[in-house]
Amino acid sequence: MIRSLRGMNDILSPDNARFEYFLETATTIAKRYGFEYFEAPLLEETALFKRSVGESSDIVGKEMYQFTDKGGNDVCLRPEGTAGVVRAFIQNKLDRQGGIQRFFYHGPMFRYERPQKGRLREFHQFGVESFGVASVYEDASVIMMVADILKALGITFKLKLNSLGCQECMPPYRQKLVEFLETSAEQICEDCVRRKETNPIRVLDCKNGKCQELYVAAPKLMQNLCSCCDADFSILQKVLRDNGIDFEVDTHLVRGLDYYSKTAFEFVSDEIGAQSAIAGGGRYDRLVEFLEGKPTPAVGFAIGIERLLELIKMPEARREGYYFGAMDEEALTAVMKAAQTKRASERVIIEYVPKGLKAHLKGADRVNARYCAVIGENELKEGRIWIKDLQEKHEEVVAIDAL
Repeated sequence: MIRSLRGMNDILSPDNARFEYFLETATTIAKRYGFEYFEAPLLEETALFKRSVGESSDIVGKEMYQFTDKGGNDVCLRPEGTAGVVRAFIQNKLDRQGGIQRFFYHGPMFRYERPQKGRLREFHQFGVESFGVASVYEDASVIMMVADILKALGITFKLKLNSLGCQECMPPYRQKLVEFLETSAEQICEDCVRRKETNPIRVLDCKNGKCQELYVAAPKLMQNLCSCCDADFSILQKVLRDNGIDFEVDTHLVRGLDYYSKTAFEFVSDEIGAQSAIAGGGRYDRLVEFLEGKPTPAVGFAIGIERLLELIKMPEARREGYYFGAMDEEALTAVMKAAQTKRASERVIIEYVPKGLKAHLKGADRVNARYCAVIGENELKEGRIWIKDLQEKHEEVVAIDAL
């Protein structure tokens, strides 16, 4: 028997209903914020992610589905969504148009990591990217959008915030951090030794308990921000407080990708483990320029859909649409015609096997139909159809043509 690959799961009932409900909810809210749908390829040049995500990241170093295709091209399945959106933004010369461009997207991502609850090798994300707005108020808006989505789904959360500084305040801070790491070089893990040379700030995100104990005494970026970054971070906190969004400042929050600057944020939930991340994002004002586009400020986020499925509070299922059935073989053609007419405006389920009325009512109940419509021998002769409203418990016989 051929089975699905490890870490690549089928989405079936009941998860499919939650998955669909999530996308409907998130899409509706993203449109309210002025974002429009965007679609990017699953397969990209590997160089795109090496340059954007960063070769020092675990995603590029350990987790990408990378291979050489039949044309000799070095390609990979996308491990995250932002880089592909930025590539398309530049390729389609949107960076030259100026103004504000706001996009939302959803689809599968791929990372070769150890499958566990909520973490798969093929997983799905919903994300947004906003280009052309340098204001910290846009950062606040995308954070509030995540909060709106999670609230609409009935998911409780905690918000963590940090500022990663800019090109003015990050270099001197990085030097202070490296000096601190040099004094602890023999005590930090191998990954942090590597990060010290490639991207020192990422040591703060290390999951090794001994490293985290050491980093309590590490210099804090929050205490080394330039006046501009410090002012922006203060504004961000005030806007969130004014809009009733609780948060905590986490000076070790650096995100897992190398292209972030200034605002970084993460939404976590205790419902799927201790402080597990369910969404995150931040500002990446230099990524468009890194990928040879015109310098463009940008901010965005991504939500891991599978991680949320068990947490989603589904609305009470409502009866919807029609169930059509025939009581004998001769009536089936009339049933098909009547049902097809109704499909122009309603959800319709057809039972192809002739059955008694009681069996049809049970069938309509199983598919949660609002109406059960049945044609028997007498109804067929009279050109009529029996209909029962299963919600209001009302029934009548009407002309098929008036259905």
